[in-house]
Amino acid sequence: MKVLSLSIFGVILAAWAMSGTAAVPASPPAPAQQDVKEVYLDKCAVCHGEDGAAQTARGKKLKMKDIRAADVQKQTQAQWVDAIVKGVGQDMDAYGKELGAEMSRKLADYMRELSKKK
Repeated sequence: MKVLSLSIFGVILAAWAMSGTAAVPASPPAPAQQDVKEVYLDKCAVCHGEDGAAQTARGKKLKMKDIRAADVQKQTQAQWVDAIVKGVGQDMDAYGKELGAEMSRKLADYMRELSKKK
């Protein structure tokens, strides 16, 4: 597969070089296309921590709950997604516009899975 990819890249590069036009750089992947763990680490882990325990400096300062705790895990999927999409109070930003509905659902699922790793 790498050989095929390199061959295709070579053909594209050669065609571009002969055309004399500037290449348009590829745009970064949209959050909905990124790996859910990458999005969690980028957007959520600063407060919630990599493991969901909220034992980060910011998580402790805001007195956040461990998302793996039973009372937090009892929330419905809709409540989790709503929190991601709309934010929570003044401490958690709304990510709905940035991440979209699909990634918000994937994040909710990912965060629920953290409780199983506790």
